[in-house]
Amino acid sequence: MKVTVDREVCCGAGQCVLLAPEVFDQDEEDARVLVLAPSPPASEERAVEEAAAVCPTGAISILR
Repeated sequence: MKVTVDREVCCGAGQCVLLAPEVFDQDEEDARVLVLAPSPPASEERAVEEAAAVCPTGAISILR
């Protein structure tokens, strides 16, 4: 799994950080998503999938 985000689309809702804090964080300046682990371990895959599903702007993409 590879995780990418479109920071221009991100609205800073933070749901991704709540669901997968090992993979996502928020920029302190603009609250937009930051990817901490672009290739997360298998143990985080479900959380990343949930984060992508609930992202209000669809900023998170998952490549397999």
